[in-house]
Formats: sequence, structure tokens, C-alpha cells
Amino acid sequence: MVVSERDRRDGGEALCPHRLVLEHVTSRWGVLVLTRLLERPYRFSALRRAIGGVSEKMLAQTLRTLERDGLVHRDAKPVIPPRVDYSLTGLGREAAEQVRGLALWTERRMPAVQQARAAYDAARRQPEQG
Repeated sequence: MVVSERDRRDGGEALCPHRLVLEHVTSRWGVLVLTRLLERPYRFSALRRAIGGVSEKMLAQTLRTLERDGLVHRDAKPVIPPRVDYSLTGLGREAAEQVRGLALWTERRMPAVQQARAAYDAARRQPEQG
């Protein structure tokens, strides 16, 4: 992200909207919603099952936030019982591709992360020298 002179002068306040969207996209549930919706559109309950571990409230909140940011499209069909499908917008697909890359990287590099954690923990357990 390029920081303008104005952003430097105002203490970064102008960056807050960017940071907020970044937070929405990279939040625990945001990443999972976006990557699942890359597969196909989902109904609420099917998306909740596909993600696993997310409460109804958190999923609804995450979907609303991503919809407000223009990343998720909510298609409510006027039928009985009501049917609501969620899918990605063009902007959402673009964001989802980016976070999917990060998610795939974490899966691929998890052994290295676990090794680093073990080394860190082992060093912390060593009695201090000196």
C-alpha cells in the first residue's frame, strides 16, 4: 500500500478505511467465507456446515459485513420457504483469490511453521545463561 504525504501528516487516519476492509477480508471467518464462496454459491445453512465451527450469529455478521463492502452478493428469492443464496461479486472473487493464495501457503508451509514454533519453545525452556 502506498502511503501518501497526506496520510503521513494526519497520523494515518486516512488509512483506516483500507485497514478496516483488510480486517474484514482477513478475519478468521472472512477468509473462510470468501474461500468457500469461490467454490460456488451457498445457502446460509450449507455455508455454515461447509465452514464448520462458526456460530449462526458470526456467520450472519460476517456475510453482512462482506456484503456491505461489496464482496458478497445476497440473493433473496421471494418463495416459501424463503431462499437466500450467497455468492461472490467480481470484487469479492478478486479478494477471495488473494486470500486463497495465503490460505494455501499456510497449508503448504505448516511443517516449517511447526518446526519454528518447536525451536522457539525449546529455546524458551532453556535456563537463562549468565
